[in-house]
Amino acid sequence: MTPGGSAPQVPGDAVVSLTGAERAKQLRGEAALVAGELAAAGSAVRLAVVVATEDESTGWYVRSIARAADRAGIACDLVTLPPDAEPGLIRAKLAQLSADDGVHGIILQTPLPPGAVAAELAADIAPGKDVDGANPLSLGRLAAGLPAFAPATAEAVVSLLDAHKIDLAGRTAAVVGRSTVVGKPLAHLLLDRDATVTVCHSRTADLAAVTRGADIVVAAVGRAGLITAEHLKPGAVVVDVGTNVLPDGTLTGDVDAPSAAGRASALSPVPGGVGPITTALLLSHTVRAAARTAGHPFGNG
Repeated sequence: MTPGGSAPQVPGDAVVSLTGAERAKQLRGEAALVAGELAAAGSAVRLAVVVATEDESTGWYVRSIARAADRAGIACDLVTLPPDAEPGLIRAKLAQLSADDGVHGIILQTPLPPGAVAAELAADIAPGKDVDGANPLSLGRLAAGLPAFAPATAEAVVSLLDAHKIDLAGRTAAVVGRSTVVGKPLAHLLLDRDATVTVCHSRTADLAAVTRGADIVVAAVGRAGLITAEHLKPGAVVVDVGTNVLPDGTLTGDVDAPSAAGRASALSPVPGGVGPITTALLLSHTVRAAARTAGHPFGNG
């Protein structure tokens, strides 16, 4: 399967680059418009990002969220806790933010201090403010087909495919990775769109044999270059969720792009594919949460 339902790729065909910039721009524009309307009505939108690490890459990421939020008219509070913060302190801060009517979205950023378990702590984020779908209750509602915020990265994969008009209904999809951040929630999102889904992981026997049977392959394991041409059938659509830092400081995905390009009909770049949409969805979710509180129609989405 190829974008737009065209014929499978044959040698020499150009591989479509599944870039996320345009979709991210659209999401940010919608969020900014509604955030402006809410602010004018006296309901300024506010996002809180709780950070308990000195990891530099994490610091860069949360600052990028704050900059994007500011451009969209969303106040973003970076709530910095000590890198050795006890779970009780983190839990108390999340509970405080959850009870604050002026805060509409809450993100608990990882990595966390030793002894702190993300899934346990995220249970203290109010589901209505859980804009990155981290609370186990949010994940359970997603699995049951009930309204909930999905983890932004998982939702970004589907949003990217939609933006490039790639059909999902009736297609086979292989999700490589079973995390609660991407793999498991993405499987549910794809099932909701009538795809037939296989979730692969480190114990999957003959991974290449499984992924070669899929129309759509999503790589989300954090292993640079894991997916190569041998893992793909001709014409496969490949979404690379991996963000691995090489020794020279550059980013690369879980897909060996030069190899995969020999078989794939479409491939998302790293960076520039799923990432921009993920950040935009965090803002969109925050505005949606605020809109629900204010009774604005955007909150019904």
